[in-house]
Amino acid sequence: MEPKKLYNTTVINEDGVNGHVYVADPNGLDVEISDPRNDLPGANPEQFVGLALSTCLNATVEAIEKKNHVPHTSQVRVHVTMVKGSQGLEFLVHAKVLIPGVDFATAQAFTALAEKRCPVSKLLSGSPNVKIETVEQF
Repeated sequence: MEPKKLYNTTVINEDGVNGHVYVADPNGLDVEISDPRNDLPGANPEQFVGLALSTCLNATVEAIEKKNHVPHTSQVRVHVTMVKGSQGLEFLVHAKVLIPGVDFATAQAFTALAEKRCPVSKLLSGSPNVKIETVEQF
């Protein structure tokens, strides 16, 4: 049985890392892109990974907070570094989750649950280059 589709989209890149990437929808997002190793304006894959993980992870924490009748106070910051590793270019991803509305043990439990539920986190799971941690301050 095929899973129930809740949403789908198509993103198109015809320019590599210099030009535009866009969502194939009349009202879709169109983003200028550029190589992060130059000073040209535009976003880059590192930023897109950080945006995707921080948004998905924080939305998942928000749902967990709501289910536990806790006001939404969480924040997620994701740092992405591009390195030249043994297999070529790689991303190092470090997400920090702050949930000031609960005690630290509860924040850690919420983060662990969110990491298991967030679709982007699940996509990145198993990579030694990805770290998600709960923090008491940024």
